Amino acid sequence: MELLRVSSQSQPKSVAGALAAVLRENSKAEIQAVGAGAVNQAIKAIAITRGFVAPNGMDLIVIPGFSEISIDGQDRTAIKFVIEPR
Repeated sequence: MELLRVSSQSQPKSVAGALAAVLRENSKAEIQAVGAGAVNQAIKAIAITRGFVAPNGMDLIVIPGFSEISIDGQDRTAIKFVIEPR
């Protein structure tokens, strides 16, 4: 499963394009985001991706969860979204 990391500075349309490409190739992807701004951008990207893949007959489901990651030696909790076709 392909992992995409999203920050608060990520452009939702760019993330959506990358996510759509991963879903077409692998049919499953995971997005990780740390912080409110990053989660906001990730949700926007997922919504945009639905519009990108809908003409191909693909409807998406999103499974949210938590993930423990290490950033600069500090343990942080990330929000993860597993995205796959319905």
